[in-house]
Amino acid sequence: MKKLVLTGAAGRLGSYLREPLSKMADELVSTDIVADFGRTYPGERYVQADVGDLAAIEAILEGADMVVHFGAIPDEAPFDDILHSNIVGAYNIWEAAHRNKVRRVIYASSIHAVGMHPKTDRIGADAAHRPDTYYGLSKCFAEDLARMYWDKLNIEAVCLRIMSCANVSGPRSLHMWLSYDDLIQLVQRSVETPHVGFTVLYGVSNNDRIPVDNSAAAFLGYRPKDNAEDHAGTYLADAEAVDVTDRALTTHGGPFATVELGHSGTAGMNIVADKKKF
Repeated sequence: MKKLVLTGAAGRLGSYLREPLSKMADELVSTDIVADFGRTYPGERYVQADVGDLAAIEAILEGADMVVHFGAIPDEAPFDDILHSNIVGAYNIWEAAHRNKVRRVIYASSIHAVGMHPKTDRIGADAAHRPDTYYGLSKCFAEDLARMYWDKLNIEAVCLRIMSCANVSGPRSLHMWLSYDDLIQLVQRSVETPHVGFTVLYGVSNNDRIPVDNSAAAFLGYRPKDNAEDHAGTYLADAEAVDVTDRALTTHGGPFATVELGHSGTAGMNIVADKKKF
């Protein structure tokens, strides 16, 4: 591959993807809105840009084979902010991909596109959209956008419904955890697989308590290696009984299912800021 583009490269998940992706193409173009990006890996080049700026994104995608699109607000936020970064930003990626004849988009979707489904429903990739927030709604939009650009314009897409890609920090993580190593493997397989068409799957590790059917990922050769059950003893010993009326505990979206629209869903989730250092 000659050129690969990574959006959201300065974010926490992007920081773990940069190095492995830099080894998959002659050139990795990393992009984000920050001015001070720091050092780059061999074969990596940084371009500051806002995904809400179509002209800038079109220029960055020129000559690209694929784009790994992780650039967005990663939490619930006021609608106008979500509209600019997550909805308009997604349109700009796919439209710029079309104008530049980019073959494939690998997209960081989210469990929050289906977050209002009960965890007792072992949903698959074909589950109906049930967003839990404006953030989840933006992921529904992008998944539908990806399908349309595949159906109409033959741009392939892999939409990764990432569940909880952060250090295990509580009982919910035992169901939802996606380790950084498994994230890297999932993105690599999404890039390497010869033909993907339009694919939706879940970004989740090999957890004993996985609450979704991820069989749609099998054809990619994705074989997650990590298991949150290794941490079960730590977090279940003092766990309180589940309140079956609390949607924060009983839905796939967790706290996002009960947070007020426009307000952070991650604020109370104890997510460790463990961005990878160069």
